[in-house]
Amino acid sequence: MIATIRIQAEGFDVAAETAMLTAGREDIGAVVAFTGMCRDEGGRLAALELEHYPGMAEAEIARIAASAQERWPLAGLTVIHRFGRICPGQEIVLVLTASAHRQAAFEAASFLMDYLKTQAPFWKREHLKDGTVGAWVAAKAHDDEAVARWS
Repeated sequence: MIATIRIQAEGFDVAAETAMLTAGREDIGAVVAFTGMCRDEGGRLAALELEHYPGMAEAEIARIAASAQERWPLAGLTVIHRFGRICPGQEIVLVLTASAHRQAAFEAASFLMDYLKTQAPFWKREHLKDGTVGAWVAAKAHDDEAVARWS
């Protein structure tokens, strides 16, 4: 099983990442891709600033990925999470899951995102269009509820 986990400041190319995941593979029948984007929050947001603990973030994502691999018959997965200043319309996170069958790929991608939102050590701060720096974004109850369904 191929697993790629990266935390990086620069953007990513979904098509290129998918091609790398599936290159030379004839056992993959489904690839599910999820790309999380930065939105403008009704026109008030200029950017999000994402911070993480290097080393710890990669280890936690690897742990989450290993849990997905134990639950579903995955042929491969890719998780890329960005940090730094990200503007509305830019990508924040990419999750790719590959399996022989679509159901496993869909469920694993959903599982990974639910756990990334609640367990991965990333922090987001809003930079507003009026030039002020907002507060750190608090965790949301619906994210905790989403992850609880996997217990």
